[in-house]
Amino acid sequence: MIDMRVASSADYDRIDALDDSFTTDRIFHVTGGDSGFEIRSVAVQPPLRKEYPADPEADLGDDEDEVDDGHHTVVAVEGERILGFVTVSYAEWNQRARIEQITVDPEYRGKGLGGALMARAESYGRKAGARTLWLEVTHVNAPAVRAYRRFGFEVCGLDTSLYVGTPAEGEIALFMSKSLD
Repeated sequence: MIDMRVASSADYDRIDALDDSFTTDRIFHVTGGDSGFEIRSVAVQPPLRKEYPADPEADLGDDEDEVDDGHHTVVAVEGERILGFVTVSYAEWNQRARIEQITVDPEYRGKGLGGALMARAESYGRKAGARTLWLEVTHVNAPAVRAYRRFGFEVCGLDTSLYVGTPAEGEIALFMSKSLD
């Protein structure tokens, strides 16, 4: 049985150990012109495998209920095993909840766990008074973009320079949002 609960400080090492890599045979190609940008799905051969380096500055907090810095993390657990998590924050100035990270163990992807975690993020956002739920994803993570679209998100912007100077240099950030009204 899978249980959902607010993360505790004892969970963070297991959260950090989750595999957030992915493999895809499609990416979203972004082209720009005088009248804007076009985003379209294109095949890649061989399939692209992306592994994310550990983020030594990631701080998911350590409070049982709410984190002082505004981050809220929910974990999906089966026994002692963490199968996935979502971290969401809230910005009062624009009434926007932001998915900071959502990760599902590869063995549990495509089985509804991501949707259940996203529903928890939406609930948190609504409870906080958010008008929208927002996230950022790289254009090469087509599996995530497709999932976010199934969850009701739409591309609302992009940034061609967000990843400059990072291990993801050359990738394009897609911003996606979903109304919570």
